[in-house]
Amino acid sequence: MQKDAPRYNIYGLVHKGLRAMMGQTLLQAGRTDWQDAAETSETLAQLGALLDFCEGHITHENNFIHPAMEARQPGSSGEVISDHRDHANAIRDLREQAAALPGLSGDAATRVGEAMYRALAAFIAENYEHMHYEEIHNNTVLWAAYSDDEILAIEMALVASLTPEENALSMRWMLPNISAQERAGMLQAIRAHAPAE
Repeated sequence: MQKDAPRYNIYGLVHKGLRAMMGQTLLQAGRTDWQDAAETSETLAQLGALLDFCEGHITHENNFIHPAMEARQPGSSGEVISDHRDHANAIRDLREQAAALPGLSGDAATRVGEAMYRALAAFIAENYEHMHYEEIHNNTVLWAAYSDDEILAIEMALVASLTPEENALSMRWMLPNISAQERAGMLQAIRAHAPAE
């Protein structure tokens, strides 16, 4: 590797996918007529998929990335672990608001739907800041403690733990929302490790 070559960013691609899904979900929620049952159902399905993605993402980082950080720099993951607890609580609250909507109509549906939209916007805003912090702070810790090959091995162990459903959802949001160069590299890596058939 050249001395000035960029280091491997374990967060780069998945965070682009997450940012895209968050943005699209927020846009969809913002234009939803909460008094229209079909629109509400479609938006709640999209929201549920996003919250599932976020919960999985939290779990995978907690199980793979944070232990690697702590192994070589104890205490280095404390702030992001605290953030993840807050995110889990926010996800629970959003799920509760979403669950209330199908039973409502008229002004009550609009009131609860718009309150949920604002809560979702705040959740996404905090997550954008959180992902930026991870890409700066956590990567600095990882780069100081691990080689790029070791970081890639951590990522491969994480990817191997994904369910087929998690993998499909990740690909659905990552592939269209990364650069052409990143997409080509990802597809080459998939081809290299896929079964021959």
